[in-house]
Amino acid sequence: MPSDSLPATETVFRAEPYARDCAATVLAATDDGAVILDRTVFYPTGGGQPGDSGRLIAEDGRVWVVTEAVKGPAPDTIAHRLAAEGAEAPPPPGLRLTAALDWDRRHAHMRLHTCLHLLSAIITAPVTGGQVGAERARLDFDWPEAGLDKQAITDALNALIMADHPVTADWISDAELDATPQLVKTMSVQPPRGAGRVRLIRIGDGNGDIGGDQAAPAHVDLQPCGGTHVARTGEIGPVEVMKIEKKGRQNRRVVVAFAG
Repeated sequence: MPSDSLPATETVFRAEPYARDCAATVLAATDDGAVILDRTVFYPTGGGQPGDSGRLIAEDGRVWVVTEAVKGPAPDTIAHRLAAEGAEAPPPPGLRLTAALDWDRRHAHMRLHTCLHLLSAIITAPVTGGQVGAERARLDFDWPEAGLDKQAITDALNALIMADHPVTADWISDAELDATPQLVKTMSVQPPRGAGRVRLIRIGDGNGDIGGDQAAPAHVDLQPCGGTHVARTGEIGPVEVMKIEKKGRQNRRVVVAFAG
């Protein structure tokens, strides 16, 4: 199937972030042997979150190891890169199989990604970069002054985590986002546009309008994001700020990790 005729991949991870596997059908393979499925639980690399790894399991027992999911060759498609060692040919088009995540790794990404949203609510400065990992994560801030305190930030993060705030997704139109540019905290990465709507991640019970109705309960954080997140902040578990580094004249890098 030519890449320009591939249909959009159904993103099971978007509707069901806790789904560990799903049934799927192989549509095609890319020139470098990556596999395109009709639907997937694998999040593709993007927005500072790594692509998922895992396995493709055929009904006859054959297994292909997925090292990383990435954006595919056609719009809104996802490609599953396969391990080279000991692998046979990519699964052929039409094959029914199960796409299964390396769940522990994905869940760690979900926990730390949500933690970074909390961090951006504590340090109220523009975000210049960030990266999620399975053991630690970081955000870079446009913060020219000194004075960021590791212990104070650690305590504030754990207080928000222990409060067990709900984490939910909302959708707004591109026009609504244009009218409320303060929702976008990142300077280097802009939320995906073009589909007519943008996904927001809300932390907390506050349900004031997008413009910030002060009469309504305040949310902890609200910003555009396409990544995967936990359902409540308590699921993150205890964390600590490992270090705060000066990166350039104005940038400060804050690195967080699971405590213990």
